[in-house]
Amino acid sequence: MRVRSWTSILTALVLSLGAMTAMYAAETVDPYLWLEDVHGTKPLEWVEQHNAVALKQLKASADYQKNYDTILALLDANDRIPTGQLHGDTVFNFWQDPAHVRGIWRRTTIASYETAAPQWDTILDVDELARTENKSWVFKGATCSPDLARCLLKLSPGGGDTVVLREFDPAAKRFVDEGFALGEAKAEAAYADTNTVLFSTDFGLGTLTQSGYPRIVKMWRRGEQLSQAQVVFEGKPEDVIVSPAVFHSVHGSTALVTRAVSFFDTEYYYVSPEGRGIALPLPLSAVLKAELNGDVIAVMRQAWKPEGQAEIPQGALIAFSLKDMIGSGVVPPISVLYTPGPRASVEDVEAGSDAVYASIFENVTGSIHTFRRDENGKWSDSKLALPPGGSTGVSSANQFGPGAYFSYQGFLTPTTLFAAKGQSAPAAIKAMPARFDAAPYESKQYEARSRDGTRIPYFVVRPKSASGPTPMVLYGYGGFEISQTPFYWSSMGKLWLPRGGSYAVANIRGGGEFGPAWHEAAQKGNRQLAFDDFIGVAEDMIRRGLTSEKQLGIMGGSNGGLLVGTVAVQRPDLFGAVVCQVPLLDMLRFAKIGAGASWVGEYGDPENSIERAALIAYSPYQNVKPNVKYPPIFFVTATSDDRVTPVHARKMAAKMEAQGHEMLFYENTEGGHAAAANHAQSAEMNALTFVYLAQKLGLK
Repeated sequence: MRVRSWTSILTALVLSLGAMTAMYAAETVDPYLWLEDVHGTKPLEWVEQHNAVALKQLKASADYQKNYDTILALLDANDRIPTGQLHGDTVFNFWQDPAHVRGIWRRTTIASYETAAPQWDTILDVDELARTENKSWVFKGATCSPDLARCLLKLSPGGGDTVVLREFDPAAKRFVDEGFALGEAKAEAAYADTNTVLFSTDFGLGTLTQSGYPRIVKMWRRGEQLSQAQVVFEGKPEDVIVSPAVFHSVHGSTALVTRAVSFFDTEYYYVSPEGRGIALPLPLSAVLKAELNGDVIAVMRQAWKPEGQAEIPQGALIAFSLKDMIGSGVVPPISVLYTPGPRASVEDVEAGSDAVYASIFENVTGSIHTFRRDENGKWSDSKLALPPGGSTGVSSANQFGPGAYFSYQGFLTPTTLFAAKGQSAPAAIKAMPARFDAAPYESKQYEARSRDGTRIPYFVVRPKSASGPTPMVLYGYGGFEISQTPFYWSSMGKLWLPRGGSYAVANIRGGGEFGPAWHEAAQKGNRQLAFDDFIGVAEDMIRRGLTSEKQLGIMGGSNGGLLVGTVAVQRPDLFGAVVCQVPLLDMLRFAKIGAGASWVGEYGDPENSIERAALIAYSPYQNVKPNVKYPPIFFVTATSDDRVTPVHARKMAAKMEAQGHEMLFYENTEGGHAAAANHAQSAEMNALTFVYLAQKLGLK
């Protein structure tokens, strides 16, 4: 046997490394990188050209105008439930209709709100403000001081996550001269008291995280200049975000700083009245939800065994004394309020003035639990008498008075709002009228088997009279521990079901339907499991005869856009059409686009060789190929989306077009990550989508 010389070995190694380098370089060469210039002249010209093609094709359908008018009427209907936020005797609501396209922020009393015709008092007319200031303001919410003397309004120029914070006097209905104000930034602020705010913003070069969010929280007292604000906490550039959070109630206020070291790992700091941050001895997996009279309420994303105490299961709802934790610096006795089973999850959690309310789901249908603590410190758990078989939510809990509001809805049942005060049974106070006749349709829950044998639940809504395959829209998300639960889809009931169509909602791994473990199963390198689950649901529906490959359309947005983009590339034979909304698609560059760096905890790090290999294995942008027949795909995005950005959809559309695949592309200018800033824009986006799906799936 001839022994190779060190020279030949080194030469072979250099050649091998050179080949690997060349392959890596080829992998990262991107001919459509120029489309990442979101507001560049050339990219926007490309957008305008492709918008024109999509609008011409889809608006030519006789169905478009009917769809648009129907959806807009649903969105603008005066008999919608005005969702209210309770604060003492006041109910706040934000409302949009044909006369208030950008919306009005308004209030009424509880007594008036619970009547059939509340007497509203408009606090701010956003349309008037936009006209006066010549800005495309989109209302992003308000946070108020405990006494309601002042509120901080979040106004977005165009609907993105970047906002302007301005202090407002709700009694005088005007902005406060020389009040607290912050310029355009991804900023957060909360009142510690009427004259003090905790806030985070862009303080200049080097003050943001690599994800583009603030990493410094300051305390700002009334009368001080912004430059005089006291630093309370400073995070690291590699953190996701550092934010203020304040729990207010009739019992007092508790100020905190949250430091997200990753998307799912958080440190918490109590902020003293003097502005000193005190670390809370909690695991990174604790998610603080509310406070009730000194007890902090949290959900555990991981199991936890405090020293000297029994282990707390993953997903449990817990309570502990904040005062005891701060005073001793150690973990006080932990009360476990609720422990979910393997097919359960804790969703909404809010505290009122006398109880904690939680929306808890079993096998993807919800209920409301009320937790109260007696004078001996013992917690009780009671379930409210709400309808079964649908979705429940804590609409608002009154922290400055008795009671709370809860919502219930199902696929064929419009939303009803319930009120509960003290320990009385909940009573229905408002119900949205039916938007379509549900009698001819049925909603059923099925289970599919994923590739690894895991049972994956999904819901199907279709005509009772259907005897064979029908045009079907399958919707999914599968990420960030976000659950897909039953909801009343008015436009589907008006425009799709009456024409013989059906739709389905998949509860795949990556979501939160069965708690943190369901999410973790498809996190990072295990992402393919979410795609396998979705494919498994599609195959199961076809096997049951509910639909066929040519009649099956898939739709998803954001992470759901990644989902449908991926499975369309992996299984092009399985689908007849794809609607891909505000998606992630280039998974090798996602961390460098928009707020993508904050999602490394969900998807993995493209700079890590092992995690990069998992990403490139499924990334739609890297895996789409010429000479493959993919299902036709409709990309929908928004220029003002500063979270995901329109970059992913632009590049994927351009690449597919160059490869000769059938695709359409539409980019709205406003709307942020929702891709619509008002009802008219939302109606247009959905009207185009319904036309597209009907054309491609053969809806009669």
